[in-house]
Amino acid sequence: MSKKPKKLGNKPKDFTAQIFKILSREPSKSFNYKQIAAVLELSDTKSRNEIIRDLKILKAQDKIHETEIGKYQIISKAEYYEGVIDMTSRKTGYFVCDELEDDVFVPFINLNHALDGDKVKAYIYNRRSSRKPEAEVLEILERKKSEFVGVIDVQKNFAFVTTANAKMYTDIFIPKNKIGDAEHGDVVLVTLEDWPKKADSPFGSVIKVLGKPGEHNTEIHAILAEYGLPYDFPIEVEAYANKIDTSITEEEIKKRRDMRDVLTFTIDPKDAKDFDDALSFQVLENGNYEIGVHIADVSHYLQEGTILDDEAYKRATSVYLVDRVVPMLPEVLSNFACSLRPHEEKYTFSAVFQLNNKAEVLDAWFGRTVTYSDQRFAYEEAQSIIETKSDVIPAEISLTGNEYIVPKPIVDATLKMDELAKILRRKRMAAGAISFDKVEVKFNLNEDAEPIGVYFKQSKDANHLIEEFMLLANRKVAEFIGKQKKTFIYRIHDEPNEDKLINLQTVIAKFGYSINFRSKKDISSSLNNLLEEVQGKKEQNLVDTLTIRSMSKAAYSTENIGHYGLAFDYYSHFTSPIRRYPDVMAHRLLQYYIDGGKSVSEEEYEEKCVHSSQMEGLAAQAERDSVKYMQVKYMQDHKDQEFLGVISGVTEWGIYVEIIENKCEGMVRIREIKDDYYTFDDKQYALVGEVSKNILQLGDEIYVKVKNADLVKKQLDFHYLRKNE
Repeated sequence: MSKKPKKLGNKPKDFTAQIFKILSREPSKSFNYKQIAAVLELSDTKSRNEIIRDLKILKAQDKIHETEIGKYQIISKAEYYEGVIDMTSRKTGYFVCDELEDDVFVPFINLNHALDGDKVKAYIYNRRSSRKPEAEVLEILERKKSEFVGVIDVQKNFAFVTTANAKMYTDIFIPKNKIGDAEHGDVVLVTLEDWPKKADSPFGSVIKVLGKPGEHNTEIHAILAEYGLPYDFPIEVEAYANKIDTSITEEEIKKRRDMRDVLTFTIDPKDAKDFDDALSFQVLENGNYEIGVHIADVSHYLQEGTILDDEAYKRATSVYLVDRVVPMLPEVLSNFACSLRPHEEKYTFSAVFQLNNKAEVLDAWFGRTVTYSDQRFAYEEAQSIIETKSDVIPAEISLTGNEYIVPKPIVDATLKMDELAKILRRKRMAAGAISFDKVEVKFNLNEDAEPIGVYFKQSKDANHLIEEFMLLANRKVAEFIGKQKKTFIYRIHDEPNEDKLINLQTVIAKFGYSINFRSKKDISSSLNNLLEEVQGKKEQNLVDTLTIRSMSKAAYSTENIGHYGLAFDYYSHFTSPIRRYPDVMAHRLLQYYIDGGKSVSEEEYEEKCVHSSQMEGLAAQAERDSVKYMQVKYMQDHKDQEFLGVISGVTEWGIYVEIIENKCEGMVRIREIKDDYYTFDDKQYALVGEVSKNILQLGDEIYVKVKNADLVKKQLDFHYLRKNE
């Protein structure tokens, strides 16, 4: 049966929200019922009488007062706040406001067309039947998003678009003349244009057809479109980038520190195409070591005020999906001109350190350089040198597929830098840094980007070597500017929220772990012990994930509060300008200050920091969605297989199960567990069988089978088979 917007019935209309809105917009002014009716464009007697009735009800509730006969004004002490709506999947929401200690429940009837993430003005009131306050949305101040991805249901004279997002509680009505080329069942991108007061659904128009549901490219493009992320560059931006002079000139070299003769190499993932950092190494006459952290000088090519710079700022980050990278910069820069490829001269921006055998920094130099990479390593190749102390790279891990011998100076440099990196890491940990070496899920893909296998990526010594020197450069650059008290782009990380840590404690206690809350240092130390203890155990991924969630989110800011997770007083992002715009800004500011520039506008750069943090968050969500999509796709081909999983979450509607061998997570709904009637026990984080008293709780191992793998919703449902006794 076709769907149409519902018409208003004859039941009395409640004008409370509209009256609130009108009166709260002009709190110093009084209104009578005629003026309110005029604002609402109502002239019929019935509506006017209902407005009079609602005004009297509001007056009786002490929410408005009568300034003179028939004229009403908002009570200034009424509790109005601005905040954000956080929707649940049950058509209700919470009003989140920094001024309020707790989030406030918003029943569906009080949402008044607000959607998830919208900035709103709300009224807080106490229900008579309950002590808990509730909120009512009075005004939508700013929509979080106006574009949505969904599947179109085309009728004769109109269409509806339904999204897969559980927090989007309404479909979108599309008039016939705004359907465009979309056909019934297509995945489309729509823009929300209007939401008339009397309509159940917002009105929108189709702006792009993404393809058919379930098709690989459709779903990947849908993930990007859902978060407003692009998947190609505008023609004019590509054309501009292709015209940039990327040649290395003698004139430019003269302006830079020439480090082409210093031993330099890169260590990156074997499938990397952009190499934005390299390390140089030489032993000084005094016996100390000069280690250079050389970063692609993107700001040399990316000039402020150009369409290329505008596009890079808008994107703010590259997006790393399972089967592709959506780069921040066009390929001519990201994979060629700015990529520190082996046996090529490149313009770089460098942090050059003198260290002794204790990994103490005795001297630091920052500036523009020209470098030449002598060798490109994959992490596996560098790891082989570290583990075997040998100069032979075996064929099975070699980038070329053939065994080869590494020159002795590079072997010696790799081993010495590994030694120094380990000292730097130990110092960080001793200072209270937290070691997050979370297992990363990776997929082996065939030529059609279909997942044919799952593997896990873990950091080893070679990864830590690069990480420690990048951290050193980021820290020292931030410290160099920070101590001058000049505006800069910092990467900040606040202390964890104690409530979240207490919740984490409740969960990990089920596995026999605990957190020491005595001091900040004790918390860091016990979190490190926890992450070490779970290594290789069935609950590792769950505990790692929950620990990360208990942390504050790192962000960009001009206000330096330090970085809790790294235990640094100063920290910035300087080392990845090919894929992160904040690093480009850090390069520009550093050079500007080296040249004697005065402190720039904090307000202007704070705005850029907020934008960069927001785009980073959207990219991370898209990346997570692409992993979920691939997991669901992978599991579609394993429907007949039994899997051993660990219970990773327990709710009143079912249990979440993470499969141990591939980290795919899905749900077993409570009604699907047939061996008993189960109820949720929130104290034990468990489902309890009414007859058998069987307990299914967090951390238990159970066997499951795939029941349903929904590619569009990126959702797995499992059959419960049995407990692993």
